[in-house]
Amino acid sequence: MLKKLFKNLGPGPLIAAAFIGPGTVTLCTLAGIKFGMSLLWTLLIAVLASITLQSMAVKIGIIGKKSITEALKHEISNPVIKYIIITLIFMTILIGNTAYEAGNISGAVMGLETLFGQIKIDFKDFSLNIHAIIIGLLAGALLWIGKYRIIERCLIGLVIIMSIAFLFTAIATRPSLLSVLSGLLSFKAPAGSLLTIIGLVGTTIVPYNLFLHAELVKEKWNDKGDLKFALKDLIIALGLGGLISLSIVITASSINATDINTVGDLALGLESVFGTFSRQFLAIGLFAAGITSTITAPLAAAYVVCGCFGLSTNLQSNYFKFIWLSIILFGVFFSATGLKLITIIQFAQITNGVLLPIMVGLLLWMMNKSSLLGNFKNNNLQNAIGFIIIVVSLFLSLRTLFLIFQ
Repeated sequence: MLKKLFKNLGPGPLIAAAFIGPGTVTLCTLAGIKFGMSLLWTLLIAVLASITLQSMAVKIGIIGKKSITEALKHEISNPVIKYIIITLIFMTILIGNTAYEAGNISGAVMGLETLFGQIKIDFKDFSLNIHAIIIGLLAGALLWIGKYRIIERCLIGLVIIMSIAFLFTAIATRPSLLSVLSGLLSFKAPAGSLLTIIGLVGTTIVPYNLFLHAELVKEKWNDKGDLKFALKDLIIALGLGGLISLSIVITASSINATDINTVGDLALGLESVFGTFSRQFLAIGLFAAGITSTITAPLAAAYVVCGCFGLSTNLQSNYFKFIWLSIILFGVFFSATGLKLITIIQFAQITNGVLLPIMVGLLLWMMNKSSLLGNFKNNNLQNAIGFIIIVVSLFLSLRTLFLIFQ
């Protein structure tokens, strides 16, 4: 029974691992502290939208037997439009994932430091964080092996650890089920919560996950009849990812404190209320969130860059290794030295803000192409849902860009 479960368990947990990163953990923490459980509905809608979009990517991978970049290059006939879109995708994913990699590593480091304290080497005015180097070596070693099944099983294991850790801490706070249900179904936005809502949606619906998912299902499943397994895998995994996010918000909402700004502060706050075990479980969850994103972000970038240039996406390819290795080294350097990435991260946020509604529109367009999907193309209901997601993503993107430029 267990063997059959793991056989049909595929890329879904990897996608959940990718969107539950340190940014998600931090945003959910701040949402819970500032607004209690009143924004749980935001995560519910974001997860449902993410499942809808990821299912489109899954169909392109299994039915179309193409990655998203391959499908776009094949279906867009106008060379100018094709060049602009592929360039935008290339810039957004490469620069965005490179910029966020330092944050992924720093999140894993924060989890280790909460458990074991800081380990730094000082050279006059220069300080080197040893935890960041260890995280980079772990991620690099796993990807260097180049065996998809090994990477998949390690990430599934980390997602399970992350789930147990965050669920345990949420249960330890003994939340009111009535308050949880109210937060899920109230659909109210407290004053000053718009930026947090945008952040929660943005950290759940991740553009690079669309590319990663199409690539991974294409490698795992070869038959159209496998689509049902891929969709079940997706729904279970992203549902679990959403449950993790909800658990973090619920945990944070139980702390009556105003000086908590990060999940590290939350871990310390939990220790005084619920004992040292809650703190340790939260730190383990943060470490798992950081290390999984540290692995998936460079992996996704390598798939996208190689796809844009028509290079091999084999895990053993030298080009493929060079791309993900460069991103990990960049992240380790900035995380270990503590150098700031504000300008680069802002640029990544801008490009991601531009890319999301464009990608949703392109996905919806491809989902109506008989040449790509045949009888599996979208019906009217699916198109209507996709159109609503386009409108919402466009609003969120415009609002995000406005706030960044402000």
